[in-house]
Amino acid sequence: MKVDYVSTEDSALEILDYIKANCGGKLLAIGGVSLGGQIAMELLSLDSDIAEKVIIDGSLCIPQPRLARFSILLVSLFGKLMFSKSSCKLQLSLMNKFYPQLAYPDEIKNYYMEDLPRTPVKTMVTIYKDYMGRYKLKDRISASKAQVLYIYGEKELNCVKASAKLFQQLHPNTILYEAKGYHHGYLSAYLPQDWVDLVEPFLKKK
Repeated sequence: MKVDYVSTEDSALEILDYIKANCGGKLLAIGGVSLGGQIAMELLSLDSDIAEKVIIDGSLCIPQPRLARFSILLVSLFGKLMFSKSSCKLQLSLMNKFYPQLAYPDEIKNYYMEDLPRTPVKTMVTIYKDYMGRYKLKDRISASKAQVLYIYGEKELNCVKASAKLFQQLHPNTILYEAKGYHHGYLSAYLPQDWVDLVEPFLKKK
């Protein structure tokens, strides 16, 4: 059964309900990259005791309506072409040939080929509209008791860096980590062991 994506808040509520029903209402750690990190922020806003540790990687919490409009226009015009199986296969081939440093590992390539072609254009439009254009960090994030590690790439968009700084202002128990020389989500996608080496000490820290 296909379920349409609704919003960051709706996703966070669903996850919160699951944690309360199946995990005793609290976890050692939660985390996410990009949209997933935004959902983690919302979880902290909903429940100040939801987790002891939180990892956020390259996520927005300051609305970017112009970026959202541009992304929505692009995906509305070319989404069916961009997300077709043949196009996805071509994209992976071009990445291997011209940008080998950005080529996905085989496991991620398989997920890419499986998941992207079946993602409806309207779902991407909804995600861009909500993630980029509408979501704003809640003031109640200040009540969260979690320790937070906020990762972002040195070559991220400035709005992502600004989001990290705003988050730290509202939630001072936050460590900001700038991944030197890297773009959005690069550590987690391309250098997973480096990402683990970064995160493991944070999780073990009392």
